[in-house]
Amino acid sequence: MNVAAAKTVQPGTASPAAAPAHIAARGLAVDFTVQGRRQRVLNDINIAVPKGSFVSLIGPSGCGKSTLLKAMAGLVTPSEGEMRVAGLAPQEAVKARLIGLVFQEATLLPWKNAIENAAFLLMTADEKMKRSEAFDRAGKMLKMVGLEGSEKKMPSQLSGGMRQRVAIARALALDPEVLLMDEPFGALDAITREEMSECLLDIWERTNKTIVLVTHSIDEAVLLSREVHVMGTGPARIIETLPITVPHPRNEASYADPAFTAAENRLRSLLIESHRRGRK
Repeated sequence: MNVAAAKTVQPGTASPAAAPAHIAARGLAVDFTVQGRRQRVLNDINIAVPKGSFVSLIGPSGCGKSTLLKAMAGLVTPSEGEMRVAGLAPQEAVKARLIGLVFQEATLLPWKNAIENAAFLLMTADEKMKRSEAFDRAGKMLKMVGLEGSEKKMPSQLSGGMRQRVAIARALALDPEVLLMDEPFGALDAITREEMSECLLDIWERTNKTIVLVTHSIDEAVLLSREVHVMGTGPARIIETLPITVPHPRNEASYADPAFTAAENRLRSLLIESHRRGRK
């Protein structure tokens, strides 16, 4: 099957151009069996994420955001339809080290220091890689996420935000084309969360990775994304895809931009309506 076409805009530009989707779902459905009964978790999902784009998935709790992300990562098998990442089935993309994953919990190994944790997946994926080479790569990623000088610190010596930076560095050390993130800042305080958002925005602008972020934060989605896919329930589906026109570079001043306020208001309205429908 040919991967669907999508529109792409380089950060800060306004003229979209046709480009093949880096992540594409067509007619995707996922069913789970709960207490012997088959339950549809995702229904008729169609999505096209351009290469180098940053998109967010937002919606009510239980609407299937994380399930959709797991389908992209090859952790959930579709019951119907098709998912492709870089033209491959997600499981094949994982084997090719094209996908990096970051979850809400950093899940660092407590007996390894920051650089050992950052190099862990890289050394596991390539057993022939020299330790010095893996550490050099991991050290560069720790520097990118703002942890230069903290390489020898143990997880117990790091704050929540610092541990999550190590988790991001660990994923980036594989040099994936796609970075999938499931509420990576959800457990952080508001100020740390803003700092991490700025860090992630900087990483995206410097690396041109394709990033898909699951979040409950409207502000976070608007600040970071080029597009926001709003999900609803009954059945679980994408109810609207909202382009974010806030100009780049984005920073604290972006919150006062009229385009930011307009996107924020539209997303809030969609989420309120989705919640109302979900309660019926």
